[in-house]
Amino acid sequence: MFVQKHSFLRRLLNYSLVEKELVISSTSTEVEIALIENAHLVEIHSQKVNNNFSVGDIFLGSVKKLMPGLNAAFIEIGHNKDAFLHYTDLGPKLKSLTRFTQSAANGSQNTPSLDNFILDPEILKTGRIDQVLAKRDLLLVQVLKEPISTKGPRLSCEITIPGRFLVLTPFSDIVAVSKKIANNEERKRLKLLIESIKPKNFGIIVRTAAEGKLVADLHEELGFMMGKWNDLFSSLHKGAAPMKLLSELDKTSSILRDLLSDSFNKILVDDKDLYQSIRNYLATIAPDQVGIVQLYKGNNPIFESMGIIKQIKSSFGKTASLPSGAYLVIEHTEAMHVIDVNSGHKMSSQNADEAIMRVNVEAAAEIARQLRLRDIGGIIIVDFIDMKNSEYKKDLLSVMRAAMKKDRAQHTILPLSKFGLMQITRQRVRPEVKIDTTEVCPTCNGTGKINPSILIVDDIERDLNFIFQSRPSAKITIVTHPYIHAFLKMGLYSKQLQWSFRHMKWIKISPSNEQHISGYQFFDENNDQIRLNS
Repeated sequence: MFVQKHSFLRRLLNYSLVEKELVISSTSTEVEIALIENAHLVEIHSQKVNNNFSVGDIFLGSVKKLMPGLNAAFIEIGHNKDAFLHYTDLGPKLKSLTRFTQSAANGSQNTPSLDNFILDPEILKTGRIDQVLAKRDLLLVQVLKEPISTKGPRLSCEITIPGRFLVLTPFSDIVAVSKKIANNEERKRLKLLIESIKPKNFGIIVRTAAEGKLVADLHEELGFMMGKWNDLFSSLHKGAAPMKLLSELDKTSSILRDLLSDSFNKILVDDKDLYQSIRNYLATIAPDQVGIVQLYKGNNPIFESMGIIKQIKSSFGKTASLPSGAYLVIEHTEAMHVIDVNSGHKMSSQNADEAIMRVNVEAAAEIARQLRLRDIGGIIIVDFIDMKNSEYKKDLLSVMRAAMKKDRAQHTILPLSKFGLMQITRQRVRPEVKIDTTEVCPTCNGTGKINPSILIVDDIERDLNFIFQSRPSAKITIVTHPYIHAFLKMGLYSKQLQWSFRHMKWIKISPSNEQHISGYQFFDENNDQIRLNS
């Protein structure tokens, strides 16, 4: 009902392509990566230069301790906390994997090829850890989740070597095609093509990006991945645990590998060496897109120049504001995240049901963005504004699912419960992104903290627009702290002048030491305060 009446929602549900930019800031100890979609910050990644336990890294480990009660084992891979391996992450081909690992480590397996390797029977899905592993066994393991808080890495024995178009899976003969490739003829073409070129006892997963690709492109990437397998074997041959055998690509390259598409229009880098490295990497996976890589040469930090710092300050913290004046309250507990949707003080009283739905739709899009931006995982409970219309409830579920289509993390979204709550589960593979957005208060010399002052002007402007919508003939005086007053009047084309031109009337701004640094008030021509009901 609501979706049928509003074209912007129909466009959202159709999941149209978006323009993407990657902005990369590099220092000697850290690389920060911001993904921008249609000018909005949607993901931010940070990688320490010396991070030795990234998702996708492959290690030779040894079984440190079996935990039959948990049906799991602790594996030594060189982290200060032993890594965790559950029975369900062993994979059905565990026996083949362990025999190959033992043979390669003791030198009896002299080739990385699996052409003459006889696969062992699969292990039971419902088996016990102590039936298939013993203490001090050597294991080939891959990091499934990075170390989080006090927990060590989580591991898997289902080894994968990913590329842009394909994923290589040793000790398997299965060829699987991504379900996102909807064309049946294309699915058949890709499956027949891969079956004709894949090595024996290696499985292949065909990724969505392979759609329409020529056999030469896929064969070249398969050769590249087999080269990685050969490198892994060379390190494993007569190796000793714990030992890293193969590193996942650095964060920048892995994001490019997984996300790069025709909708990317710019990659901006502030480090010359990294700039050249990215160009070289793109030359191997997408030569036609090398030209989108640009070297940033500005004087200001790249994140500040591109407005990313401002977006970070407005997006992180306990609350997240929406353009309509509504806002989200995001709380973290030990068991889950809870998100409350509040309408603010500017909801129209006309057609209340539709107004509530509009706020909920706006909130759904921002919630999807916040989950990606903060990399929130686990259980998320969303308390939307209550709606009685059952059609609107169905529409809101469709909107939420459409908004999260761009999210690479596995997730499940359930319909609104009878209490009006939406339950979401989202895969967690890395620690949640937490950024402190408070800043030292200039009025108390650092004894307290406030919401970022950089955002106060945006709040004043939003409230000013709302007042003129309801009272177009009003003569407005804004009372602010002297610090904000000076900023609003600064420059030849000041904020005060911009607002006055926009609303075609002079807007007076008065300083007051009684105002808090983040406070402001509106008064009319009778010097009566204009109150915005909350």
